[in-house]
Amino acid sequence: MQIIRFSAKGWRTRFDDGFDEVNVARIADAFAYIWARARPGATVYVGYDTRFAARRFAEAAARAIAGRGLKAVVSESPSPTPALGWTISRDDAAVGGIMITASGAPGEYGGISARGDDGGPVSDEFYDAAARIVSSAPVERIDEFMTADIVTPYLNHLVTTVDADVIAQKAPEVVVDAMHGSGRGYLASVLRRLGCRVHEIHGELLADFGGLQPTPVEPWVEVCEQAVRSFGCDVGFALDGDADRLGLVDGSGTFVTPHRMVPLVMQHLVEDRGELGRVVDTYSSSAYVRRQAERLGCPFTAVPMGFSRVYREFIENDVLIGADEFGGVCVPAHFKERDALLTALLVVEMICMRGQCLAQLVKELEENLGALHYIRRDMRLDAASIQAFRNILPGLYLPEVCGQRAVSVGHADGLVLRFGDDSWVQLRPSRTEPLVRACAEARDVRRAERLAEEACKGALRALP
Repeated sequence: MQIIRFSAKGWRTRFDDGFDEVNVARIADAFAYIWARARPGATVYVGYDTRFAARRFAEAAARAIAGRGLKAVVSESPSPTPALGWTISRDDAAVGGIMITASGAPGEYGGISARGDDGGPVSDEFYDAAARIVSSAPVERIDEFMTADIVTPYLNHLVTTVDADVIAQKAPEVVVDAMHGSGRGYLASVLRRLGCRVHEIHGELLADFGGLQPTPVEPWVEVCEQAVRSFGCDVGFALDGDADRLGLVDGSGTFVTPHRMVPLVMQHLVEDRGELGRVVDTYSSSAYVRRQAERLGCPFTAVPMGFSRVYREFIENDVLIGADEFGGVCVPAHFKERDALLTALLVVEMICMRGQCLAQLVKELEENLGALHYIRRDMRLDAASIQAFRNILPGLYLPEVCGQRAVSVGHADGLVLRFGDDSWVQLRPSRTEPLVRACAEARDVRRAERLAEEACKGALRALP
């Protein structure tokens, strides 16, 4: 049987490389064993996206869950990951959930991940425990599982989270790019209920996403950008494969990076909605988020890369917003996981309340916070070099990059060097691929590129 190794995202692999009903059932059985020991007879919800045979995999997972004496409930239809998490968070009988999705990965990949009893991600320790007990043989499966509509109650709740009157009064025109994922039809329907004029693209049910990679960044958002220009819309939204991350396009058809989107949502929550709290983001995200937090008077916490690290900060119950570097935004008061549909509604509410177009809001943001440009580059290495990099990383120090000495050096998430002008560079080995990610930010693009390039060269020179 295939050896299962989990990342913070669960387990992902290609359909032609072992993602099948047998392995899904083995993994679900391991998750269920842990849950059944903690809370015998509890409820476990199972959601799934629009990929190849996703419903069939969800049912295989449910049968394995039921085999452990738990109540397995499968979504009646493809469900956004936020709908699954929100449902779990509202059900006291729920001990957790399973999502069948590979999120923004290409259509040839399948994935399975676990949710905790608050709808958020499970810990690394949970996955480590599951990996140790995954059966080495096919598991016993039974047919006793239920189905339920977990999406409609979630959508009904979303409508109540924003000011419907102000949105209906402005009636903005919007493009929704569903990217053939599990958000198809759902965000469009909520926006229409709120009075928006909506054009949905890539809303067809295509198991292979029609060759599109469901990741809401360039170049995959180009069709959304073109649609915004063609229809003359106020804003465009692109959802990833399971609708937990959002891509944003302004009325001119220009992509608004997550490093601009997150500070704008923060500003809306504090200045327009009067909400307060701590801001949590990752080390590899833009300094814009920290600058905006300081401007708004919000405490700020930076954590290592990965939303599971952001999630751990929610224990204190003082977090206003948590974000990752890829466009995932979480408002813990809603529930403790990223939600692209909620983020889109907050953006619509913001432009309607402020009476300004998104491009104007971005321009004002840059005027308030100063110019910063963010880039990311990947340095692909062979397996031996990657391991050598990991070995030297705890003591790695680059005394000078691009003629500047760092004012602070951190090793909590790879190597992070920060400079006096608020520019910075990070080198971090990928946990799933044979490469080192270099992220950098500076006042101009060229300097950011040079920081990443010189830091990579310095790291290579340090290898034994």
